[in-house]
Amino acid sequence: MSVPQGRRSSTFTRLLRHGFTDPSGAERLLDAEALSAVRSDPLLLDALGATADPDLALLGLVRLVEAQPDATARRELLDTLITAKPLRDRLLGVLGASEALADHLARHSGDWRALVTYEPSDLHPGVEEFERGLADATDPESLRVSYRRCLLSLAARDVCGTTDIVETAAELADLATATLRAALAMARAAAPADAALCRLAVIAMGKCGGHELNYVSDVDVIFVGEAVEGAAGADEGKAVQAATRLASHMMRICSDTNIEGTIWPVDANLRPEGRNGPLVRTLSSHLAYYQRWAKTWEFQALLKARPVAGDPELGQAYVDAVSPMVWEVAERENFVSDAQKMRKRVVANIPVGEVERELKLGPGGLRDVEFAVQLLQLVHGRSDASLRSGTTLDALAALADGGYVGRVDAVQLDDAYRFLRTLEHRIQLYKLRRTHLLPEDEGDLRRIGRSMGMRTEPITDLNRAWKRHTSVVRRLHEKLFYRPLLDAVAQLAPGEIRLSTEAARERLVALGYADPGSALRHLEALSSGVSRKAAIQRTLLPVLLGWFADSADPDAGLLNFRKVSDALGKTPWYLRLLRDEGAAAENLARVLSAGRLAPDLLMRAPEAVALLGDAQGLQPRPHAPLEQEVLAAVNRADGGEQAVVAARGVRRRELFRTCAADIIASYGTEDTPAVADQGALVDQVGGAVSDLTAATLAGTLRAVVRDGWGDTLPTRFAVIAMGRFGGHELGYGSDADVLFVHEPREGVPDQEAAQAANKVVSEMRRLLALPSADPPLLIDADLRPEGKSGPLVRTLKSYEAYYRRWSLVWESQALLRAQHVAGDEELGRSFIELIDPLRYPAEGLGDDAVREIRRLKARMESERLPRGADPTLHTKLGRGGLSDVEWTVQLLQLQHGWVEPGLRTTRTREALAAACAAELIPAEDAAILDEAWVLATRVRNAVMLVRGRAGDTFPSDGRELGAVGRYLGYDPGHVGDMLDDYRRTTRRARAVVEERFYQ
Repeated sequence: MSVPQGRRSSTFTRLLRHGFTDPSGAERLLDAEALSAVRSDPLLLDALGATADPDLALLGLVRLVEAQPDATARRELLDTLITAKPLRDRLLGVLGASEALADHLARHSGDWRALVTYEPSDLHPGVEEFERGLADATDPESLRVSYRRCLLSLAARDVCGTTDIVETAAELADLATATLRAALAMARAAAPADAALCRLAVIAMGKCGGHELNYVSDVDVIFVGEAVEGAAGADEGKAVQAATRLASHMMRICSDTNIEGTIWPVDANLRPEGRNGPLVRTLSSHLAYYQRWAKTWEFQALLKARPVAGDPELGQAYVDAVSPMVWEVAERENFVSDAQKMRKRVVANIPVGEVERELKLGPGGLRDVEFAVQLLQLVHGRSDASLRSGTTLDALAALADGGYVGRVDAVQLDDAYRFLRTLEHRIQLYKLRRTHLLPEDEGDLRRIGRSMGMRTEPITDLNRAWKRHTSVVRRLHEKLFYRPLLDAVAQLAPGEIRLSTEAARERLVALGYADPGSALRHLEALSSGVSRKAAIQRTLLPVLLGWFADSADPDAGLLNFRKVSDALGKTPWYLRLLRDEGAAAENLARVLSAGRLAPDLLMRAPEAVALLGDAQGLQPRPHAPLEQEVLAAVNRADGGEQAVVAARGVRRRELFRTCAADIIASYGTEDTPAVADQGALVDQVGGAVSDLTAATLAGTLRAVVRDGWGDTLPTRFAVIAMGRFGGHELGYGSDADVLFVHEPREGVPDQEAAQAANKVVSEMRRLLALPSADPPLLIDADLRPEGKSGPLVRTLKSYEAYYRRWSLVWESQALLRAQHVAGDEELGRSFIELIDPLRYPAEGLGDDAVREIRRLKARMESERLPRGADPTLHTKLGRGGLSDVEWTVQLLQLQHGWVEPGLRTTRTREALAAACAAELIPAEDAAILDEAWVLATRVRNAVMLVRGRAGDTFPSDGRELGAVGRYLGYDPGHVGDMLDDYRRTTRRARAVVEERFYQ
């Protein structure tokens, strides 16, 4: 039929105005024979324009009309469509929102009649109403059809706004309950012998258990089976087998697919032992598992457990039995941190390209709301039964009523959760597919936005609302657990409910605080009052408390934060830095709760907090500018003692910088994972501390010379680093092993030069040993010729004469790590040239020398290990520890350094890599030795960071041991794994040492 051009243009414009995106296609559909009776009715066009997707609604309507069996049925449908507004709104609303339900109507063309009228009971149907809707189903296929028919009515109420998201989710759960009952009835009818042997209860978990199901979601269940008392031939084993067959059949009925699709998968993986455990257990078997083996997350899941099908008495007995265990789980050690880490693992497993579109699992998504609410329920539900709801929003309201969550926070979180759940439902409703990703296609976004009432700029408005609500959830998720702790110690406005002192204590204990009373006092001191400082602290503390709780010693973290805040509270930039630079606040929390050393350093110079807000501020400074700064500070000081104080000030700040960088890299942050290359961290710390020690010695030397002789000392003087100092491998608690060498200047008598050199050494040692709050820097010269009985300083000629006549093989070994670090550079080079022939002897070591080294090593192992020390855990002298690795590498250097230039290094790891490259040691053995050396070094560094004093073995105190574990990357409760891993790593290293050193 030809359509006049004017009319076509007018219709085209009207279609655009009514929201059609394909007016040409819509015109063709309106002109189809199926709609000939109604196409000119303005009510139809207005109703189509009110749907989420007018083009989709029109296409679905044409398909439905064409699917009618005859003209009478078509006329009935169209007449009702035009005359009955309720049907028009419901039918077109569904067709414009769901392609999948349009397909169902096209296959089952009479099901539109389910939308004609609502009886009063239909407005909010319960399980019984849905059971009546499924009553005609006699087999799995008819059950799927009946399920979709019920879903059609439910979706119509949803898209037309008759129900809100909470009611829709509850109806979906009720429909699932009715469907499970129908499926179980079919399974029982198909196997009456099994049904006669057993009682079977189906327990809904997850969203179905919580009355908050999605359109398309797995229905999580747990099965409980028992024998029927008095049944012929029934015993527990046979009853469980029969119940398992019934449960499996029920699951297949719901999960199998055909042309009608799948109802939904039934997932029983939340059962004890997950998919590896038996599908059905008796009640006693369930309880035995939960009492002995269940993890924290399993009790968290049981919070939503609800009997829905099968034997109601058995189902209720199960819930009654497990419920007390659920409300005791918060008493478990590391309860909160375990739950939070599980949440972090979920986020970490989301594909990178999907994180920003993940409605459920992504940051600011639905799971953030649910986890936060569940944690609060489990902590406070022990003593407050009003919180024990399996429905998220009901529980959130109860938490607000009880003062466990601020009212404003609860309202904002409720609003965000409703938006996100509605968005999730609209996405799933389109094709009835399980997805939690916000679509990228503009057509999909437009349809979803319009379905949620955004008609002017649906895509822009939807994206803006999505970002706003996820931002709110992220912010509230971070503070929800901690903000009420501040309310407990704050003066609230009249009428506001606050967390009781006892509830606050419970929450702090659950977070891992050992002294909740002191913690509350710290919170009160930091956050009370009406000052701007207190207001900013109230903003910061909820997040900081969470970071402190993530450490091995939350109490220490909070106490140290109070000390730093007291010291810097009046400094204008301090709180502003923490408030505005998220990295600075988290970095500070990590540093303050990781042990004693870094906080002690910070307390001496609180202004060093500024380093934590700048990524570059945590980079160790190169040696040259560091030494230049120390020398400049020394030159400005009055007298030697003041000069050394100034040098120590630089050392303190730089040592804090190194500690902080090490801690943050080892722990990681929310945005940056922990550094995986442990060897790189060891090298960074060793190099930074060694450079800092060298700069401090250079500054001290400059101060001594200046005070005693002015610009020029009567003798040239150099400091030679030895041991780990020379190897750039110093730890936080290492002494500085050194040799002193001098050379009289021309015309200066030897005695005068010697007196000057000895005075320099004596004064350097005195100044560096002066009492101070800073970490000590002890000079150890015991590696000098003749040891403690020899002179502290010698001339170059004296060294040459001694080494030529008296040097022993161990002294050649010690000289392998000699390096000039301070004083006269030319003299330092001359000393190194002097000793090179000793440490890299031509033709290597003779057999007698090798035997002597092995004898000395064996003697050291038997005599120097402290009494009572565990040889498997001593990092220096123990099995596979630092000494084992270093002596093995040094033997290779002594034997082959004269022909292999790569071995002529003072650094252990570099020498080991060079030996491997030269094929002097297999790569596998080299890797084993390197791993053990790096691990032992990190343990020593960890002990110093945690305890504030050096140690060569693991701490015995539980909290200190836990803090060492956290530094090494072990989660709370896994210190046993840490010790086992250390023993395994060093045992392998010792095997290599036995083969490469002693044979």
